[in-house]
Amino acid sequence: MRHPDRYFDADPAVRGVARALYQQTAALPLVCPHGHVDPEILASGRPFPDPAALLVIPDHYLLRMLYSQGVPLEDLGVPRLDGKPVETNPRKIWQRLADNFFLFRGTPSDCWLRDELAGVFGIEEQLNGRTAMDIYDRISEQLARPEFRPRALFERFNIEVLCTTDAATDTLEHHRAILDSGWRGRVLPTFRPDACVAILSPAWRGEIERLGSLAGRDITGFGDFIAALENRRTFFKSMGATATDHAVVEPYTAELSPEEARRVFARALRGEATEADAHAFTAHMLMEFARMSAEDGLVMQLHPGSWRNHDPWVFATFGPDKGCDIPVATEYTRNLRALLNKFGRCPGFRLVLFTLDESTYSRELAPLAGHYPALRLGPPWWFHDSIQGMVRFRERVTETAGIYNTAGFNDDTRAFLSIPARHDLSRRVDASFLAGLVARHIIELEEAGEMAVDLACRLARETYNLGK
Repeated sequence: MRHPDRYFDADPAVRGVARALYQQTAALPLVCPHGHVDPEILASGRPFPDPAALLVIPDHYLLRMLYSQGVPLEDLGVPRLDGKPVETNPRKIWQRLADNFFLFRGTPSDCWLRDELAGVFGIEEQLNGRTAMDIYDRISEQLARPEFRPRALFERFNIEVLCTTDAATDTLEHHRAILDSGWRGRVLPTFRPDACVAILSPAWRGEIERLGSLAGRDITGFGDFIAALENRRTFFKSMGATATDHAVVEPYTAELSPEEARRVFARALRGEATEADAHAFTAHMLMEFARMSAEDGLVMQLHPGSWRNHDPWVFATFGPDKGCDIPVATEYTRNLRALLNKFGRCPGFRLVLFTLDESTYSRELAPLAGHYPALRLGPPWWFHDSIQGMVRFRERVTETAGIYNTAGFNDDTRAFLSIPARHDLSRRVDASFLAGLVARHIIELEEAGEMAVDLACRLARETYNLGK
């Protein structure tokens, strides 16, 4: 049985206040401004697949831990790009997870999956090798019921809005199907143009051709490229988008002259771009995207600091998003100065900044957000979306930037069924943090209650322009 005071501080004086604060947020709707749920599951309305396909194979948190302990990804049913055989029996895949679930003790994956099994499926038993098949059968039986279809769960979870992440060249056909169906669930796209900017990628030229086709113009120069991106942003806005999303290794920003931007783009079209070109082009395009956001009002999200596909064998064998993306040290104060000096005071511009480098919280991010009106700090993201990660973020950011220069909470997940568990964990951790401030007489209990609600819902709505 899950303890009702789970994740709260062990100090009885703090725990009692945390319990009271949590009760003010526990039943609030879930505002999900950033994530990676596939909109097709909500467009089609098809039942979820078996427990292994639903909960194990797509979860890079689970995959990376098991892989680190010597479990082959093939044994977990992860498809190989070369088509060679992998395990296809979902019961064997689930059993492999259960046999090794002890590895996740003390991790957020343990918290999320336990809460998911209990909160969604009513399963309180601990997952292990002995209980694996009974739990598998109970999940399978429930997934076959109408009340466990995706849209029914969306409503049961009390999701107010769910934002997906979609390539600039996505037709948004699934979002259109959701809108045309008459269902009242609010599912919004987010514009992500990373593939259009990656001029050294072998797939870049094909992406540019798709971009031009969807925008209704041939892209023969940099001006055409910018116009096509602006066209797609307008389309995304017409489909309900309120934000864009950008991932970079280094958040370096700098403007090229118009002529140099044209020359770099021309070299890229000819297949002659260099590493230096790619570095300069990405920096310039971040400035362009900030300019576009200042004009069209789409909130700009920036996710720096991940060395994608660090393990080349896993990437070559299984593709991306298999758990081998690794954080790198990241510098913000110098790298973002050009962008913030030009757009940081613009009333129509909002930048939500994330990090994988916790050492920057108090040294760079909190002071930057505590100054520039356009800047908000995204919550702990990927690797740090955990109990201790959230606590460290609040402790190191709040005293300089407060909570009102942060973006509240987002779950940043592909795993639809884990959304309530992730929000619940965040609300409990925030209640405990605020209770500590009350216990030390830094804030009053009434103030803490208002802050808890703001962190749970209001800040995300306000930051991402998601008010109804």
